[in-house]
Amino acid sequence: GAAARIIADQPRYHARMNSSSDTPGFAAGSLVSPWVARWAPELAQACRVLDVACGQGRHARWLAGHGFEVWAVDRDVPAELSGGIVFTQADIESGPWPYGEQQFDGVLVTNYLHRPLFPALLAAVRPGGLLIYETFALGNERYGRPSRPEFLLQPGELLEVVRGSMTVLGYEHGVVSLPKPAVVQRIAARR
Repeated sequence: GAAARIIADQPRYHARMNSSSDTPGFAAGSLVSPWVARWAPELAQACRVLDVACGQGRHARWLAGHGFEVWAVDRDVPAELSGGIVFTQADIESGPWPYGEQQFDGVLVTNYLHRPLFPALLAAVRPGGLLIYETFALGNERYGRPSRPEFLLQPGELLEVVRGSMTVLGYEHGVVSLPKPAVVQRIAARR
């Protein structure tokens, strides 16, 4: 298995993401995650990527702007999504998985945790595809929300989720300071 690596800020990724050429039209409050920017180049150009619990679509817009075919799902309709993004409005916590047996070249999840979805998320990654997952972890309660254990990953939890079904390309667990201090866990894994 991959060993945990305590992370520090990654200014080179943060600076690259905030350059006008990489994030056209993005407001300061909607920066793309450095983890997403780091691992997106591992996806085949113009492949199908699913952004789960996409929120206002910051990653969906960024990926679409870089030539990916983007599908996005959230229970709330984002204020704006640019053309070329296939959006599905669905409550993925209480309703059925809206994609059935469909598979994607990439599945992206950021700042979201609903453990019962892990099997559907893994099944949605086609063979050779990539899972990029980043959310808050135990210890984040020191910095604010989320602070309840059901919304915080346990140490090594994402490694356990993919064990036996995916190859870990990168894994990190630790404190970051950007965009605000938080404890996060993140993984990039190939099926």
